[in-house]
Amino acid sequence: MRKMIVLTLALVLAMALIGCASAVDSTNDHVIQVSGTGSVTGTPDRVHISFAVETDNPDVKIAQANNAVAMNNVVDALAASGIPPGQMKTTDYSITPVYQTDNNGVFSNTIKTYQVTNALQVTLRDTNTTGQVIDTAVAAGANQVNSIQFMLSDEQAQALRSQALSKAIANARADADTAAAALNVTITGTQTADISQGYTPVLYGTYDTLAASSKAAAAPTPIQSGDITVTAQVSVTYLIG
Repeated sequence: MRKMIVLTLALVLAMALIGCASAVDSTNDHVIQVSGTGSVTGTPDRVHISFAVETDNPDVKIAQANNAVAMNNVVDALAASGIPPGQMKTTDYSITPVYQTDNNGVFSNTIKTYQVTNALQVTLRDTNTTGQVIDTAVAAGANQVNSIQFMLSDEQAQALRSQALSKAIANARADADTAAAALNVTITGTQTADISQGYTPVLYGTYDTLAASSKAAAAPTPIQSGDITVTAQVSVTYLIG
């Protein structure tokens, strides 16, 4: 019986030692770590335009009423131009008191007027109509164009991402092959791969609505979308032997 117990303990100890050896081996794998970057350029096929109507009046109700009339005119004009309701949404509505100031610019407790602002975001699927839509909104009563943001649709972003990722992986593998040849070793497999990617929409800041309103009757406002670059980065650890 004692021999069996000793034998059993010996087997358990041997298995434990084998497990430890395996763990040590796995942490001491010979590897090459490389990173790669891939970029592709695409043309935006979506655009967000942020309009606003701002009105002022000493009577807050009149300021609200004037604002409502102007914004309704803007929405109706955009709808008449072919933009469906689902591509228009209110993003902000605010009523702000404007206080009187003295000759030194110091604010008093007396309210001079009320400022009402209603912001509307319009999404276009045809970026070529951006200037035309801006002119339509300004002519209808919008007195602020806060931003123009050119973007990629989900479908196009995914397609470009896949292309950029393929380039990044090919770049990483090329570097790994070069390093392996210089070290006189052979790549036998892949241990890990970490992927990151992204793109930045093209953003234009505040738009000059006074200039737009003066040009609207003469010619459409020219807006160029430019290109968007989608970049993917990959960090790969290759096993070598």
